[in-house]
Amino acid sequence: MHLLNNPIMKRFQRIILLATGLFSFATAVSAQSDLVRNVSNKGTVAAAFLEVGVNARAEAMGGAYTAMRGNPDMMYWNPSGIAFLRTTAVSVSHTQWLAETEFNYASVAVPLAGTRFVLGGSFTTLGIPEQPVRSYDGSLTGEMYDARDYAAGLSVGLLIIPEFAFGATVKYINQRIWSERATGLGFDFGVTYQTPLNGLTMGSSISNFGGDLQMDGKNLVDIIDPDPNNQGVTDIPVRYITNSYPLPQIFRFGLAYERTFGDFSSVSAVDLMHPTGSTESMNLGLELGFKDFFFIRSGYQNLFEKDQINGLTLGLGIQYMLDSRQRFAFDYAFSEWGMLGSAHRISMSIQL
Repeated sequence: MHLLNNPIMKRFQRIILLATGLFSFATAVSAQSDLVRNVSNKGTVAAAFLEVGVNARAEAMGGAYTAMRGNPDMMYWNPSGIAFLRTTAVSVSHTQWLAETEFNYASVAVPLAGTRFVLGGSFTTLGIPEQPVRSYDGSLTGEMYDARDYAAGLSVGLLIIPEFAFGATVKYINQRIWSERATGLGFDFGVTYQTPLNGLTMGSSISNFGGDLQMDGKNLVDIIDPDPNNQGVTDIPVRYITNSYPLPQIFRFGLAYERTFGDFSSVSAVDLMHPTGSTESMNLGLELGFKDFFFIRSGYQNLFEKDQINGLTLGLGIQYMLDSRQRFAFDYAFSEWGMLGSAHRISMSIQL
């Protein structure tokens, strides 16, 4: 049989075409807002917490996670990855994030019996502790305020054929500081393909499609005297209008290669990223395992990004098989952020 007529090769060609189409579409959308390419676009998007990676294993591998499979945290990186789960899985992670903030993530994925569908739910939150409110002259008002962002998502993964999966997520996004807030919806889409080359998987995803977010709230309403010299014009009610900003759309394309050598295993991964909130970059990751129990990981984030701050990542993990199907995992990750300090993550997951 001619190689090009082989059914497996035809499937592979279709996946390549699909991934190329997704990349072209994401590039075209991004180009509309990136007319100037000599700037990094930092600080030009709303809900920037959606760019913070989840799961200690993923972050220890430098965020090169788009082509991974069978983990509920895949709802963040590439929702099609949950389609490969055969049992219910739960994962939680906590991050001591930058500037004394806390970042938390939880996810659960449940295969639907008798179908090729897997349903999932996730919750992401970033917040700061309460702070005192100060007036314009710097004096304390006696009031306190805090800020908190969160996103609640529903995902579905479909295993179309044993080697190819599609996934999608819809999420409700809320940003709040004191009494002002902005809300909206975001959408993620992804595909994962296990190639004919044993151990090699490819995946691509597009995250955070949606409308712009705009802050509004009671503290943007005031009564002013627009003209103190005019005694007939006083106590005019006004509402301050804030600017709106787009969600941080991210296109990812990744490859992951898994190998086993007796008691040892390895995973090497690479992700290419095209975000609207920054320039193009690359993530690299490596994991080495011993007896499917102990793992060491390393990676590098945002390679080639303009105005790059972060880079090296390191991590450890243990995995314990409770029985032939149940599995418990605990992971830790360290991320270096230059002048901003460092971030520490811990994650726990269980497959039932």
